[in-house]
Amino acid sequence: MELLHSKILGEGTPLLILHGFLGMSDNWKTLGSQYADNGFQVHLIDQRNHGKSFHSPDFDYELLASDVIAYMDHRQIESALILGHSMGGKTAMQIATSHPNRVTKLIVADIAPKFYPPHHQYIVDALAQLDFDKITSRKEADEVLSQHLKDFGIRQFLLKNLHWVEPKKMGFRFNFEVLKNRMEEIGDNIGATASYDGPALFIRGDRSEYILPNDYPEIKKHFPKAVIETVDNAGHWLHAENPKQFFEKTLHFMNS
Repeated sequence: MELLHSKILGEGTPLLILHGFLGMSDNWKTLGSQYADNGFQVHLIDQRNHGKSFHSPDFDYELLASDVIAYMDHRQIESALILGHSMGGKTAMQIATSHPNRVTKLIVADIAPKFYPPHHQYIVDALAQLDFDKITSRKEADEVLSQHLKDFGIRQFLLKNLHWVEPKKMGFRFNFEVLKNRMEEIGDNIGATASYDGPALFIRGDRSEYILPNDYPEIKKHFPKAVIETVDNAGHWLHAENPKQFFEKTLHFMNS
C-alpha cells in the first residue's frame, strides 16, 4: 500500500491534521508550528490525490480513512488526536467511527455529519480553463482564474497547488482528472449508525453555512460527547480567517 506524504513538526503527543478539498498539508504549516510549540508532534498530511501524496482513481472516505490508519501503523502511532477541515473533517469522522481506539480526541472544522450536494462546480469549471500548454507562470494562471473566480483568497488557495511538472511545464499537484469527477463522493456522509464515544470538538465559522444550528442534533447523535464552538468573523476557511481564535479554542480542547 502506498503511504501518504507528510511533514512532521515538533515532539510530543501525536496530532494528525487533514486538509480540505483541493488543499494540502502546506495550508496548515503556520498553525502546525504553533501546535508543535505547545507540546505536540504534528503530522501535516497530504490526503490521496492531493499535495505530494499518491494519485489514485479510487476515492471515497473509507479509503481516505484507511490511508491514515496505514500511515499511523507505519509511523507506529497507536492513537492520536485528529483534526480535519471540511473534506478532511469527513475523513476524521470516518476514522473515529471506524477505528475509535486509534483516536484520543477528534476535532472537526466546519463540516457536519450529513450529505452535502456538489457545490464546488464553479471552482472546477474555473480550473478547467487553465491550459498548461500556454500558461507559463502563476501570474498568467491567476489572470485566467480571475475571469471566473473574483475571490482573491480562493484563487491564492488554488494557485498554491501549481508546480513545475517538468522544466517550463506547469501543472496541478492535486489529481484534477479524478477529483472533478468525484464531487458526489466529496459530499458523502458517514454511515447512518456510525458513532464515536470519545471527546469531540466541532468548530464552525460564524459566517459559514456548513454547520447550522439544525445540524447540532445530528452531530450529537453520532458524537454524543461533542462540544460545538464558533469562531467569530470567519467563514468556511475559519482557520485561515481567524487563526488566533481557532488556535486558542482547539488548543484549549486538546489540553482539557
